[in-house]
Amino acid sequence: MRSAFPEDPRTPAVEVHGLVKRYGRKTAVDGLDLSVAAGTLTAVLGPNGAGKTTTVETCEGYRRPDAGTVRVLGLDPVADAATLRPRVGVMLQSGGIYSGARADEMLRHLAALHAHPLDVGMLIERLGLDSCGRTTYRRLSGGQQQRLSLAMAVVGRPELVFLDEPTAGLDPQARRATWDLVRELREDGVTVVLTTHHMEEAEELADDVAIIDAGRVIAQGSPEELCKGGAENTLRFTGRAGLDVASLLKALPADCAAVELTPGSYRVTGSVDPQLLATVTTWCAQHGVMPDRIAVERHTLEDVFLELTGKELRA
Repeated sequence: MRSAFPEDPRTPAVEVHGLVKRYGRKTAVDGLDLSVAAGTLTAVLGPNGAGKTTTVETCEGYRRPDAGTVRVLGLDPVADAATLRPRVGVMLQSGGIYSGARADEMLRHLAALHAHPLDVGMLIERLGLDSCGRTTYRRLSGGQQQRLSLAMAVVGRPELVFLDEPTAGLDPQARRATWDLVRELREDGVTVVLTTHHMEEAEELADDVAIIDAGRVIAQGSPEELCKGGAENTLRFTGRAGLDVASLLKALPADCAAVELTPGSYRVTGSVDPQLLATVTTWCAQHGVMPDRIAVERHTLEDVFLELTGKELRA
């Protein structure tokens, strides 16, 4: 699936500086900065009303910024829209597709508009659209419409593709097939900007994650970096009640803590790594303790997201 226009890896595929976008008196995006490295997959996360959709739509050229600069593949997404159109793929959750057109004819028509399209038959097969090629768009299921929108976004071999909730409403098999296709795009040098509400999807696919809230990027980094920067990792084990926790603490590194939460249930917090795990199991062996269960609990991307943006529901 090689892109027809290889990007210069030294130049960010998307650069946003000081972006401001207002709707009347409401400021949807408030001085936002965002950089997407070429050839990577960046997941853009945020609660409802955070400004992520407006930000992405501005990068796609659908909205003009009120202030700040936006560059996509080094160009202005509004002024240079005609130049960018064959180089950028956009997947929308809804709209932009004639409801009476058949799925296969839409995809083949779109492929014919590009110089080096992907094989349409391959895309149809990969995304499980074989059985609905002659079906009109309005008669497709929600999941089929979603997969067709993804196929239409990538059929032209874009250098950069924006994917909006690509697996919303898909069953587990279709979700995995979509993930595999997205991975192949990234491996072939395509830059992917993904918006999703599924934290597992972001952790599974993203090289970089940008969390947006109140119109600004409040955290950005790899999933591993973001999770490491949150709460300490935790090791839990169960054994007989009343173990000598003070003795365990002496065996642990100075930055660790240990506590018996309930009779026979123990928690060790700190920098959980193979050495710490070995220390705990060695201590158990020396004190004649057979742990019934031992588990490492790590801070997840969802934990980080909720800590940064709050747990309350938003309209």
